[in-house]
Amino acid sequence: MTNILLIETATMACSVGISRDGEIIALRESMEFRSHAEMVSVFIAEVMNETGFYYTDLHAVAVSKGPGSYTGLRIGVSTAKGICYGADLPLIAIETLAAMTSGFIMDYKEKILPDDLFCPMIDARRMEVYCRISDISQSVLTETEAIIVDDQSFKEKLANHRIWFFGDGAAKTETIIHHPNAMVVKDFNPSVKFMAGLAQYAFNQTQFENVAYFEPFYLKDFVAALPKVKGLS
Repeated sequence: MTNILLIETATMACSVGISRDGEIIALRESMEFRSHAEMVSVFIAEVMNETGFYYTDLHAVAVSKGPGSYTGLRIGVSTAKGICYGADLPLIAIETLAAMTSGFIMDYKEKILPDDLFCPMIDARRMEVYCRISDISQSVLTETEAIIVDDQSFKEKLANHRIWFFGDGAAKTETIIHHPNAMVVKDFNPSVKFMAGLAQYAFNQTQFENVAYFEPFYLKDFVAALPKVKGLS
């Protein structure tokens, strides 16, 4: 049996779980704003306690690698790497949008048509989102990118396919993209539930990261806001 600790902090969702042979056996999640720093360690302790596991009972740690929130990714990846160092475990990195697509197809299978396309969206800034498009077999049709959503976005593919837009960035499409083939789901969030099968596959294929050098997939450089100082314009 393979036991994997799973960590997802790429968006507002803070999700931690343990999978056994690709199936979730313990799960903790929160959508509380900016709760990652205080909750991720608590959730790890809780799922370890629930399963009765010691770190020596784990075979790997899997973390959502992005794209997503710069701060959230730093917290998740640094936590995962710390556990890997301390317990001498391999590190598995799962692309956030790939896990979202896998989970969406699983959860919405009864509503999906064979030629539908899938576009997970993570909110960036203003009208920008991180996204990619896949088909029902999860083959990637457009690579992960940051785009500004406008009324011309996805126009060619919408002409021939229904596209499911989902994730915390999907709401940006609702008032801009007016097309009968645009299917918007706003209440779908990343979760380690969607990472479990992908992490097990990566483990079976020994697709491990270099713990010392692995960095999250930020996609864009971090831009810090300048502090507002009274009396300065």
